[in-house]
Amino acid sequence: MQDLFPADGWLVLLPTVVVLLLALWSRRALEPLVAGAFVGALLIQPTGALSTLADSLLTVLTDEDVAWVIAVCGLMGSIIALLLKSGASRSFAHSLLRFITNKPRALLGCWFMGIVLFVDDYLNSLAVGTSMRQVTDRFKTSREMLAYVIDSTAAPVSVLIPISTWAVFFGALIEKNGLAPDGQGVWEYIQAIPFMFYPWIAVAMVPLVAYGKIPLFGPMKKAELRAQNEGLCVPPGAEHIDDEIGHLEAKHQTRSSIWMFLLPMASLAFFTWYFDLDFLMGIFVTLAGMIVAFIGLKKLSPGETFDNILEGFKSMLDALAVLVAAFMFNDVNTTLGLNEYIITTIEPLINAQILPFVIFALMGFVSFATGSNWGVFVIILPIVTTLGHNLGADMTLVIGATLSASTFGSHACFYSDATVLTAQASGCTPFQHAFTQLPYAALAGMLAGLLYLALGFM
Repeated sequence: MQDLFPADGWLVLLPTVVVLLLALWSRRALEPLVAGAFVGALLIQPTGALSTLADSLLTVLTDEDVAWVIAVCGLMGSIIALLLKSGASRSFAHSLLRFITNKPRALLGCWFMGIVLFVDDYLNSLAVGTSMRQVTDRFKTSREMLAYVIDSTAAPVSVLIPISTWAVFFGALIEKNGLAPDGQGVWEYIQAIPFMFYPWIAVAMVPLVAYGKIPLFGPMKKAELRAQNEGLCVPPGAEHIDDEIGHLEAKHQTRSSIWMFLLPMASLAFFTWYFDLDFLMGIFVTLAGMIVAFIGLKKLSPGETFDNILEGFKSMLDALAVLVAAFMFNDVNTTLGLNEYIITTIEPLINAQILPFVIFALMGFVSFATGSNWGVFVIILPIVTTLGHNLGADMTLVIGATLSASTFGSHACFYSDATVLTAQASGCTPFQHAFTQLPYAALAGMLAGLLYLALGFM
């Protein structure tokens, strides 16, 4: 997109402010993102805002990374539909209920599954959410709490375990920016893991919340009281999400086995790893195997199988619409130069001691405001690298702070890909999930920020 009329100074913040205010007012995600992108387009080219917006949409839809996300999310919807229609998800849930006897154990089961499925945060969110809803509903757990637990073990766990899509991506980025020799990017990444304070804290908080060591507060407390006292696990306004997949549920007489659920999950994890952490290839192989197995074992007819593959893809359209709008909003912000403006504004005010704290706070805010986790850091990391070298900062600590900031943005933003997919899989809207989770994310963020501040002066 050509920058014909660039906004100066604080005006580049206006689209982000519009999105946040509209989201708080409307409690929705899609419309505020489109409005924010339009305001950004007005700043870029006042006389051709609609044309600028159309160009941005085409740029997003023809971007290889966006196409990958659409394919991954849609086909994961297909896999989920087959698991539901065959009765595999129901068998898995019923098997778990033999061992899970109370609400804290149900939440801890979600937490444990999230840690096991560390290969990719999308796999984590979609698989755990769809398989555990029936279990947590049994114990009157709000869908918002389910989403919080799942999201806290999605990106945070994928960041901390270096055999994941996050490690591969950021390892390559570290090499590209000269922070590690060729072939040593992942090793440099591993050295920074102890300093990724936000994901460590976010993961550790879940059992404390589940067992009441960290008490319920804020919107999450209201959601849990609603589920406990009224039996309304699904929040008002999110009923359509369950309705979208309700017709995909297996008939009561359909018999299945827990292995029909476990084997596809194992296949997803194994083949994602086998194809150099390419989640899309893992999905292709797993879906092909499920088609052959379900038809061969007569769990589904050929017609039912392919009908449900299409229905499952369609069930992800709401989530995909929000994701495309978020990518478009981020594209407009990139053209406006939001990231560079924030960095250059703050640069004269910092030194080596407070750099890790500033990077975590500032990059966390940018990632939260734009909804971009990986894209922001492709742009920002070269600036951070130059800044760190010029100030003589500890670059391992700086990398840890940068990854923590990215995780915070993924975890807290109400229109990030992780938030949207976790909400869809858990059965609540992105805003409901993010709004109830934000106080806990903020608490973890404040603790991480204090650690960066303390460590910078040691």
